[in-house]
Formats: sequence, structure tokens, C-alpha cells
Amino acid sequence: MKKKIAFFQSIDFKIIFVFIVLLLVALELIGTYFVRQLETQLVTNFQEEKGLQVGFLDNTIQPILLDDETTKDSQEISTLIEDFSGNGILEVQVIDAQHYVLGTSNSTQQNIVGSKTNEKDVHQALLLGNTVTSQYKDQTTNDRIWKLVSPIIASDGSNEILGVIALTTNIESVYEQISEITLIFLNSSLVAVALTVILALFISRAITKPITEMTQQTIQMADGDYSGQVKVYSKDELGVLSTAINDLSTKVEEAQETTESERRRLNSVLTHMTDGVIATDRRGIIVIINDKAMEMLNISQEMALGVSILKVLKIDKEYTLRKLLENEDVISLDFSTEEMLVTLRGEFTLIQRETGFISGIVCVLHDVTKQEKIDNERKEFVSNVSHELRTPLTSMRSYLEALLDGAWKDPEIAPQFLQVTQEETDRMIRMIKDLLDLSRMDSNKETLDLEYLNVNELFDHVIRRFEMMIKSSDKSKKNFSIKREFTKSKLWVEVDADKMIQVLDNIMNNAIKYSPDGGTITCGLNETNDSVIFSISDEGLGIPKRDLANVFDRFFRVDKARARSMGGTGLGLAISKEVVQKHKGKIWVESTEGKGTTFYISLPYLPYQEDDWE
Repeated sequence: MKKKIAFFQSIDFKIIFVFIVLLLVALELIGTYFVRQLETQLVTNFQEEKGLQVGFLDNTIQPILLDDETTKDSQEISTLIEDFSGNGILEVQVIDAQHYVLGTSNSTQQNIVGSKTNEKDVHQALLLGNTVTSQYKDQTTNDRIWKLVSPIIASDGSNEILGVIALTTNIESVYEQISEITLIFLNSSLVAVALTVILALFISRAITKPITEMTQQTIQMADGDYSGQVKVYSKDELGVLSTAINDLSTKVEEAQETTESERRRLNSVLTHMTDGVIATDRRGIIVIINDKAMEMLNISQEMALGVSILKVLKIDKEYTLRKLLENEDVISLDFSTEEMLVTLRGEFTLIQRETGFISGIVCVLHDVTKQEKIDNERKEFVSNVSHELRTPLTSMRSYLEALLDGAWKDPEIAPQFLQVTQEETDRMIRMIKDLLDLSRMDSNKETLDLEYLNVNELFDHVIRRFEMMIKSSDKSKKNFSIKREFTKSKLWVEVDADKMIQVLDNIMNNAIKYSPDGGTITCGLNETNDSVIFSISDEGLGIPKRDLANVFDRFFRVDKARARSMGGTGLGLAISKEVVQKHKGKIWVESTEGKGTTFYISLPYLPYQEDDWE
């Protein structure tokens, strides 16, 4: 049962007395409100007055801008605005729809007439057709300057924006009037404050001591010290409050221990999560972000906290906060840079109380860059394989249908059709073999049979085979010459002979295919401190610069029609790259359109002494 507190012992009596004193201060607050309203009214009146003046000038200049036969004479416009001054007007400019200054009232700025203005306010007024206002301080006089940019809209019903009127005025005089009135109120307020302080000193003596002790106890509680207790001096409301604070101290200590334990557990979970986590308040402002999310988004904690999640995720142009809350689908986020590709998937969940009140959002970010890349490569690979196999199969089907329709009886046509069918079959077999080779390399099932070989002889062996092929080929075909530029040193490198011959064959075949009749193919072999460099150059049409980065991609062809007609599968250079990389080497290409192409192969090379073999 609650004990009844005597009125004179209650804090109510004290509060009533204090409110009587505070009434005087309230009067000062009303006066301050009055000054603020006065300031608003004076500034508004000033701006409306200038707006009316600009409207009058608009009606005067509009016929000049509407007259098709008038060339918008700058002198005529300058004459109209020359007398447009007074009441703090600093300058008036008339600007046409093409941003050219047609006239200015400032006699010292006549040189800008006819020039194009770059002022942002003018651009905005011409673009939107709305009046634009701005206020700033003059750096020289420190006066407040108010600027009004009003569009001149045709009154003939077309609503065409003919130009703008830019009015610059000194509004400092208005603020000087406000300052004078404010000073009067300030002096009155100082007197009232002095009286209030004197009266408050007598009143506060009765209640400040227990309140001070309670304040000290709450400060200790805020600092984590819950050991202190507030002394209860009386049985009034302050005594009850002191007892409640002592009980609160004990309960807060228990709650703080529980909260701290949960916080450490949550931080541990967020820190070690493989996914990014972002939590926001009900306005979408980020309040929590874990390390993984900062790594994914390439931002720091200082850059993220207190910022809208829409801006951090760079979706503020596509989504509003409401649309984000209503969207149940997963959002794909592209954070790619010039150096690397980054694709994220964002899943959003609402934080709701039992009453249904939305108190925030949790966003979980998954890095799907690798998965997206794998899926795209798989789709592209399947598409390319399907396309490459469909072409020869379609060709074979056409020829076989022709044979079934009776072409096999023709002794001249039938062998040709069968020859084409055999060539397309061989082409598909080569393509499937290349695909199997790439598959084994991708799954690391392809092993290298390494041995130390004289790469001078290995390269020369490949070249001699192609020289014999050129000599034994049909005379009606193109003629080539192969030129050797080998180092005189004997170079021994640990390689897989069959695989390296396959690489050199692929590049030599390409050089022969794309070289002109009578062209020269130059084969080079040189050494550096730690590498052996193979080079094969042709004098063909070359590779466009935009395609150089893709020549080693699977199924990539610079000239698709020509390469397919020559029997190419589009996998040779991709296989060559895989083989060279398995040898821990590098392969690259340099080319100039119209002048030819050079392929380079670099393999690790460690010179040995004769004693190493003894």
C-alpha cells in the first residue's frame, strides 16, 4: 500500500513554484519565436517584391524575344534593364535559351554580353522551366546576396522557354533590421534571465542535493560501475526515485552482463561468416556491417555506417526503400572494376516487432562471381560446341540427302559429295579430339612426359615437316618460304616433346593458312637469362587490336567464315595455351593489321654446364 505524501512534502509543490518562475522565461521564448517569424516575414516580403519586379521586366522583354524578325538586339535589351535598379539590386542579366547573355545592367560587365554563361542556376532554370533562388555571402563585403533566376516563358500558349532573367540583390539590409529587433529582445531576455537565476538559486537548494547524488550514481552506472547506492533522505517523490534508482542499478548490471555476452556472441558470428551481413534501422541507414561485407563492397566501416544502404549497394537509382522492402526477389549487384569482375547476390529480410512495426532491414550478401563466371562459360561453351557441330552435320545431311535422292548414280558428283562428307567427318573428329584434350587438361588428368630435349632440333624438325608439305602440295596452291632465325647456342629444355610439337604445329598451321601467296614465315629461337623464346611470324592480314585479348579463347576466330572454310575448329590456340601453361611457360601474340602476326612462346630455361652430365 502506498503511503500518502503530504502536499508540502511532495515535489508537486516545488514543481508548481518552479513553473511560476519558468513562466517568465516562457515569455522570452515567445519573444524569440516572434523575432523568428518577423525574420521570415521580412525576408519573404523582400523576395516577393523582387519577384514582382522581375515579373514586370519579364512582360517587357518577352515581346522582344517572341518577335521573329527581331534579332534580339543586345543594345535594346540593355537599355530596358539599365534603369532597373534601386533597393539593393546589384545586377540584372537577360539570357536567351541558348545560354547567351543578351544584356546586363552592370556597366562594368558589358563585355559578357554575347558570351555564353556557365552558371548552374541558369542551366537549371532553362532545363526545368522553374524559378531558381539561391543565397550566398559576398566574399569582399561579407554581405548576404540573394539571387533569383526566373525563366521567361512565352505567353502565346506554346509555353516555350525564351530565356531567363537573373536578378542579384543585396538582402543585408533586411537582416540588419532583424538584428536590431533581436538586440532589443536580447536585452530584455538578459534582465529576465538574471531575475530567474536569482529565484532559481533559492528554489534549487531544496532539491539539488539528492538529485546531485542520483546524477553521480547514474554516471557511475553509465561507466559500468553498479556498486554504489543512492542515499534516501526523505519519503517524498525524490526518496521514491532514489529507491528506484538503486533497484535499477542492480537490474541494469544483470541486463548489461547478458547483453554483453550476446554482443560478443553476435560479433563472433558476424566476423567469421563467409557471407556479408548489413543491418539498417527503419530508415535504411546502416548500423551494422561485418568484415566480409566491407571486403565485398571494398569500403571501410567509416564509409558505411550512417549511410543509406541504397547508396552503399549502388541501387539508389533503381530502388526506393519501399520498393526494396516490397521486393521479394534476390537482387543481383555488380561491383566490377577495371581490374576484376565482382558479382554479388543480395537477400533482404525485414526486422519486425511483434506488433508488425518494421524496425530495420538485414541484407545478406553472397559472392557469386565465380559461379556466374562458370555458368556463363558453360553456357558459352555449350553454345559454341552446338554451333560448331551443327555446321558440319548440316552440311553432311545435305550431301547425304542429295546422294539418297539419286546423286550417287552420277559418277562425277557422287565422289565429290562423298569427299565433302569425309572432310566434315574428319573435322568433327578433330574437334571432338580437341575437346577431349581440353577436358583432360581442365580436370588435371593430362600429365606431361617431360624429358630434356634439344629444342633447336625439335623446332627444326617441325619446320622441316612443313617445308616438305609445302613442296609436295599442289602447285596451284599458295607458295611459301620459311626462314629460320635460330640462336647458335644449343638449348636443352625439359619439355613434353609430343605436346610441344602439337603447339608448334597449331601455330605453324595458322601462319600458313593466313599468309599470302609468296609470303615468308619467320621462325625464331632465342634465349634470355631464364627463358627460351620461340617466335613464329607471318605476313598475313594481321589481327585487329580489339581481338588480341581473345585469340586464345575457345572457339574464338578473328575471321569466322574464312577459318571455318579452312577446316579450323577454333580450339588450337586454346589447347596451345593450356599446354604452355602446364610447362610453366607463357604464350602471347603481337600483331599489326595489314602487316602480319607474331606468336611468342616462353619456356623456363636453366643453362647447364657440361660437368652436370658427368
